[in-house]
Amino acid sequence: MATTLIKTTSDGRKLEVSGLAILLDGQLESFDLTEIKLHPNCRKIWSVHPEATHLAGRVTLTKEEAALVEKAFKEAEAEILASPAAINERFRIAMMWRARSEGIE
Repeated sequence: MATTLIKTTSDGRKLEVSGLAILLDGQLESFDLTEIKLHPNCRKIWSVHPEATHLAGRVTLTKEEAALVEKAFKEAEAEILASPAAINERFRIAMMWRARSEGIE
C-alpha cells in the first residue's frame, strides 16, 4: 500500500495517508476528515488557522491538502476492492446474508 505525503507540520512532523488511515509522524491520527464548519470549536480553529477547511484528527488542512487526502483514500479503496481477498470476502458476506434471508443460519 502506497504512502502519500500530505504536508509537513510546523514542528517538522509528516502527515501522511497510508491505506485508509491518516498518520502523523508514523502514528495513527485519524481515519477520516472532518469539515471545520461542522466542528463545535470552528470559530476557535479559524481564529488560529483562517485558511483551514478540514481537520484530520488534531491537524488542520487547507482545501488543497484535504483534496489530496480524499484522492489518496479513493486510490487506496480502489486498490483494496480490486484485491482477490476483498472480492472473496464480499462474496462470502453476500452468501451469508442470502442464507440468513432464507432462514438458514
